[in-house]
Amino acid sequence: MEDFKTIISECIAGNPKAQAKLYQQFAPKMFGVCLRYAKDATEAEDNLQEGFIKVFSNLNAFRNDGSLEGWIRRIMINVSLEKIRKQHLLYPVEDVSIYDSVNFSDDVVAKMAAEDLMKLIQELPPRYRLVFNLYVIEGMSHQEIAEEMSITQGTSKSNLARAREILKKKVVENFGELNAHNNYTA
Repeated sequence: MEDFKTIISECIAGNPKAQAKLYQQFAPKMFGVCLRYAKDATEAEDNLQEGFIKVFSNLNAFRNDGSLEGWIRRIMINVSLEKIRKQHLLYPVEDVSIYDSVNFSDDVVAKMAAEDLMKLIQELPPRYRLVFNLYVIEGMSHQEIAEEMSITQGTSKSNLARAREILKKKVVENFGELNAHNNYTA
């Protein structure tokens, strides 16, 4: 396959075949990124399409400083976050500092299939799901999340703790047999 620099320059020039190659290369993985932030597959598809429009519109801004995949991923996350902001799904959640010191075992979660865990994450309230995804999956700090979502770091921490608590309860409810048969604690 051609190197990405050639494909990028052809995409910037408006070559539809190069754009199709770039799309085919990254769309499956980016759909997964969009799906983590969307309420359903249809919304994720919309976010993916909108994200690729932004990718192609702004490809000339890519400087080859980092990976192209990382750059595209960030666009997909930003598109998804913007859609959530427009839908006003980020209801304020109280800053519950008591969750800061609570520790749980993640053994049960580690034994689940990835699809099962992703389904449970999708069921989280929007704000908790966002903080969970940004912190756990995207690796953002609480400070970065606070800035991105216009909340405090404490709120980010408590939202993450609450998301984890909800997920662990859902794991026990849905996969309680793992806990009973394998002596895992949640």
